Amino acid sequence: MRLIDRSRTADPLAAGLAGLDRLDLPLPARPGRLRRAWAVAWPPLLAIGIVLLAWQLVAWSGWRPAHVLPGPGVVLPRLLSDLTEDNLVLAIGITLRRATLGFGLALAVGTAVGGAIVRFRLLRAAVSSLITGLQTMPSIAWFPFAILLFGLTEQAILFVVVLGAAPSVANGLIHGVDQIPRILRRAGTVLGARGIDAYRFVILPAAFPSFVGGMKQAWAFAWRSLMAGELLVIIAHEPSLGVRLQFARELSDAPGLLSTMLVVLTMGAAVDLLGFGWMQRRVRERWGLGEVTA
Repeated sequence: MRLIDRSRTADPLAAGLAGLDRLDLPLPARPGRLRRAWAVAWPPLLAIGIVLLAWQLVAWSGWRPAHVLPGPGVVLPRLLSDLTEDNLVLAIGITLRRATLGFGLALAVGTAVGGAIVRFRLLRAAVSSLITGLQTMPSIAWFPFAILLFGLTEQAILFVVVLGAAPSVANGLIHGVDQIPRILRRAGTVLGARGIDAYRFVILPAAFPSFVGGMKQAWAFAWRSLMAGELLVIIAHEPSLGVRLQFARELSDAPGLLSTMLVVLTMGAAVDLLGFGWMQRRVRERWGLGEVTA
């Protein structure tokens, strides 16, 4: 005699109601602050450990002489020494000031341009492809023109940083508006959100996740443009990180060169992890796009 699986022949309505009853269960307790911080910190720490190990193995392999490619056992003490005895802290401050100012200008310009494009269809048809073209253009190609306009000044660096980052901000806003469901816009119209109110309460909040992604990409472009600019435009009495890289190369100072590269890498990753990473997690939580782990 064949056995009958009662779970498969149960009333579908009862099964559905049982599933709905699970919605009344209390949410799991949120992990503590230290546990959430550790959940965010351990993957990057593990990646750093793997990179340092691979770097040391390459140095031990003898692929390049030790004076050309020193291992982390030589570079990390040099980095600590520069932080305490050299003007590395001053260079970090100068580069951070330029990065903050350049990215702030790019954010303002990109937001204004993106907002105008999504507001006026004729403007979008005219310049949307141009913005994508500007985004794909290498920032290093702008420096001859920037130096011609502004000379070897900080304005030339900021000019290229803005041109490199602003298109990503604008495209993030444009794509975010494009991906808003029509039903959401219609619901806003029914509730009386028209004109400026529609952008303030419906369109811009709905496009914000994509806008944050555009800002994150813009930061990457801005940081790369800034490093290229500091290598090319050396300003007197401004010992930035790019200047340190250039001087270390000219003096064949491999430990100093690699220690400065570590600073550049760490700063870029820290802004992404602590700044935009935190912002994206908050956005996902606020918009119900995923569970926050930190």
